[in-house]
Amino acid sequence: MSRWWYYKVKELCLDGFVDGELRRVEGLKVKATPTTKCPGEAKLHKLLKPFLPDIWFRDQTLKHVIYKMQLHFYRPLSSAPSTSPPSEPDLTSFHSFSFDPSAPDYTSLLSDELLLNILSKLPISQHVSNSLVCKRWLHLHGRLVYSLKVADWSFVTSGRVFTRFPNLTDLDLVRSCIQMPKSSGIIVTHKTMSVHVDTHFILDGFLEETALLPSNAVDQGLRMIAGKYPNLQRLAATGASEEGLLRIAEECPTLQELELHCCGDLALRGIAGIKNLQVVKLMGFIGVFYNSTISDIGLTLLAQGCRRLVKLELCGCEGSYDGIKAIGQCCQMLEELTLSEHRMDGGWLAGLSFCGNLKTLRLRSCKSIDKSPGADEHLGSCLTLEELHLQGCQIRDKQSVKALFLVCENVRDIVLHDCWGLEDDVFSLASICRRVKLLSLEGCSMLTIKGLELVVLSWKELQRLRVMSCNNIKDTEVTPELATLFSVLKELIWRPDSRSLLSSNLAGTGMGRKGDRFFKRSKD
Repeated sequence: MSRWWYYKVKELCLDGFVDGELRRVEGLKVKATPTTKCPGEAKLHKLLKPFLPDIWFRDQTLKHVIYKMQLHFYRPLSSAPSTSPPSEPDLTSFHSFSFDPSAPDYTSLLSDELLLNILSKLPISQHVSNSLVCKRWLHLHGRLVYSLKVADWSFVTSGRVFTRFPNLTDLDLVRSCIQMPKSSGIIVTHKTMSVHVDTHFILDGFLEETALLPSNAVDQGLRMIAGKYPNLQRLAATGASEEGLLRIAEECPTLQELELHCCGDLALRGIAGIKNLQVVKLMGFIGVFYNSTISDIGLTLLAQGCRRLVKLELCGCEGSYDGIKAIGQCCQMLEELTLSEHRMDGGWLAGLSFCGNLKTLRLRSCKSIDKSPGADEHLGSCLTLEELHLQGCQIRDKQSVKALFLVCENVRDIVLHDCWGLEDDVFSLASICRRVKLLSLEGCSMLTIKGLELVVLSWKELQRLRVMSCNNIKDTEVTPELATLFSVLKELIWRPDSRSLLSSNLAGTGMGRKGDRFFKRSKD
């Protein structure tokens, strides 16, 4: 038997009027054999080209589908099969054919599994439009969605999210846990988070308690989610307590990534039962948003419960040497640690020496590195560390910067972006790290060519150098020794002075000159 393939035509709109009425065919299902020849192919292509995408004519099988569809329109329905071979239809009368909008939906003959397989092969950009064809396609589209950000909490409590999207593995509830008018024209943005607010949203510089869902409401939603999504792999929520997180730990054994906003120390006891948790992001004290506290108690509870952590991000969290030490001792698989706007007590840097498998350390938007790092001989060193990233940090304090480089003395890559206070004498401390292979500087406007040269010439293993938007570094000040180093590097990106680069590109164009000189009137 020959193999039959089923196809659907989602939207076929003919730009013409028949009997004074615009005709439209939607949701038509046809069948065709790959071996059938398609007579009149050139005429059909020319006729339907303005109405169908190019993809319909690139694939040979789709050409058969279009032709079969056209034969279906022209062939009258009859109970007696015809013995004569089909003749080539007159394509010029295609527009004069009237379609019956009450015709049966042939896609109903396909099983859900087969139709779902067909829809899954389409580009993701077409999924939303496909869901508008009919209720059945809407339901099938929901089975193809695996990641969702919920903006309305009632979508969860009413159970509609479970009916509409039954196969979710990635669920973000952060914005839905903040009860603010979505119609407000005022948007407050902090880093990567934006919230619609009204004119009275601030209480002592933070979101009012009434703006956040109460913990018992969040826990109720988490219980519903745990029962409906046992295969959940990622979850983000705001204001969850120990009770709701315990239910998630019991019902979702495959959960690997968790993001918690505005949570306290005791809430972290709830995630101790999530044995496969690998990525955790904790948002504690966030200006204009949250005023919660995560201290050494919470960090210790997290470390003792989640021993398979690979990536940890702490934003606005308090803590000290004890909390970082507990994480290093318990989470022996930890490879990446990120601290954003941290509020750590002095001496926390020494705790990094207990992170025996740490490969990447990131510091973002930190007002200080370590207020009181202690004596150099007590700091220790993180032997496995390979990458050090500092972005938007204040590094004016030489003592804390020196302690950081001592702990990270074996680092291979150093990335410094938009760091305040990076002067020559502060940057010279980077020479403590003797095995650097990559240096990336961007937005460090106080560093000069002299300070850069002093450090990079001391690194014998340096292979890649990137210097961008460091306006105090001048091309004219490059020494022969530095030029020789540039010639042997595997990678060199050198755009230090953006202003001089702009001036050189505008030379001779008349642009960039002051108005009082450029528009000076000529004298008679």
